[in-house]
Amino acid sequence: MPLKIKQAFLPEFLLTILLILTIFGCASVQRPMGGPRDRTPPKLLKATPENMTRNFAAKSITLEFDEYFKLTNQYAEIVVSPAMEKSPEYKIRQKSLVIDFRDSLHKNTTYVINFGKAIQDVNESNQLKNFTYVFSTGPHIDSLAISGTVTNTDTQEKEKEALVMLIPASQDTAIFGKKKPTIFTSTDSSGNFTLNNLHDGNYRIYALKEASPDKIYNNDQELIAFLKDPIHLTKDTSNISLRLFKQTPEKFRLVDRRFDGDGKLFFTFNKQLSDPSIKITYPKEIDETKYVDISPTKDTAMVYLRNMEFDSVRVAFFDKQKPLDTIYLRKSKKETFTRNIQFKYNLDGDNQLQPGKDLQLISNLPIDNFDPGLLMLTEDSVQVNFTMQKDPANLKLINLKYRWKQKSNYALTINELAFTDIYGDKNKKSIKKFTINKPENYGTLTLKVTVPDTSKSYIAQIFNATNNKTILKTVTFSKNTSIILKDYLTGKYRIRVIYDNNKNGVWDSGSVKRGTQPEKIWLYNKDIPLRANWETEEAVEIPGESTLP
Repeated sequence: MPLKIKQAFLPEFLLTILLILTIFGCASVQRPMGGPRDRTPPKLLKATPENMTRNFAAKSITLEFDEYFKLTNQYAEIVVSPAMEKSPEYKIRQKSLVIDFRDSLHKNTTYVINFGKAIQDVNESNQLKNFTYVFSTGPHIDSLAISGTVTNTDTQEKEKEALVMLIPASQDTAIFGKKKPTIFTSTDSSGNFTLNNLHDGNYRIYALKEASPDKIYNNDQELIAFLKDPIHLTKDTSNISLRLFKQTPEKFRLVDRRFDGDGKLFFTFNKQLSDPSIKITYPKEIDETKYVDISPTKDTAMVYLRNMEFDSVRVAFFDKQKPLDTIYLRKSKKETFTRNIQFKYNLDGDNQLQPGKDLQLISNLPIDNFDPGLLMLTEDSVQVNFTMQKDPANLKLINLKYRWKQKSNYALTINELAFTDIYGDKNKKSIKKFTINKPENYGTLTLKVTVPDTSKSYIAQIFNATNNKTILKTVTFSKNTSIILKDYLTGKYRIRVIYDNNKNGVWDSGSVKRGTQPEKIWLYNKDIPLRANWETEEAVEIPGESTLP
């Protein structure tokens, strides 16, 4: 009997032991939790044949790394120079990468395999950037180098991870084609680059900040840089300065065209226009009642049509009265749209109004009329009288006028049906509370600007140091001048100067096809503080254009 008990118990005991080993075995291969994140890319331990091998005669290369890795977009990222008709095959075997050549190699030729960003570790996808393997089928390895920096023309900052491409002068048009460059690298965190193992000859050099990693300049939004003259490479060349800029497209194009949910037509242009205008050419009768709202940057437009009884509309675009394009948009005659009148106000982040300013109500829809009797303004909970005016040039803007008092609390109540938009829609009730900012929180800044050459023209742009995209003031001048910023909020400001070579009052981008560089920009190298209730004066000496990189 005891023997039977033991025989019955044994299978259950073994099953339990196996289950425990399985659980702990699975747990043992899990990645440890916690600790610093791994930011180290794979490291090459051994190459067979060795990197920089001369008289190379192998049919394959084996690269052994210190950790498991993966290849990402290898046929796009990995480039062999000079190019081969048949691309090599790339195989991962444990921690090694095996490269099998499927094409014969030229005699007495230096080959460079640039892996781009293809090699990444498995866990964190850390990239082994700009790793190259070099060999020569002859006794000599090309050893010339080109180095330099890439700068963003707009921000004047060094550009990291910009693609730098070297193209033989005989293949210069490759920058616009479908063929990827075979000689390239990317800039480091300081905007520096080096291209090694180069053969002597004539080259064109470009830098590209890509929208998509295809190593081809094929997008208006991409930043491009180039040297006008080719590089005659006979020795190591350094201090190459490339200035990235967004090229203004030569041909007008609509990037976006649509009916929005509220019924307006929305358009985005591929470039800023000088004096844009829009006309409805079909149905003709609705053109006279349209309202066009063009953005301050003149690259976006919204068109509001009072009459929506149509199934298709033809829209024509002009710049300085010159025709640019005509497009059609379709909709159903019975299509419905949802509109909700909403307002923004000219208040700061703390809901404070600048002293001496009118309260501006900025609607999301063009306003046809309003009833002041359905609005109520209270000052410390006491109702007060006020006046309101529509802006004759802007149907979305209403000015509310009142003699504001310091230390008072205001509340504007907009009751239902107070506003009617051009479609006949009414607003819902809303309340906006605000106060008046203190006069001592504003100051005056005077910039004493000295120019290097009075025969040339300059454009100064003033912006907040924390937001260089919003230009607060623009001044064009050609001689020493004073730029006054009166009643500006306290904070730090910066000045950027454009060298307006053609004296047209705007910054002009370059053109790769025409070989023209963008107009240079100089950024004053310090923040200018504006203290509360204080008049600040700053001397700004603009350097000569020839001294800039």
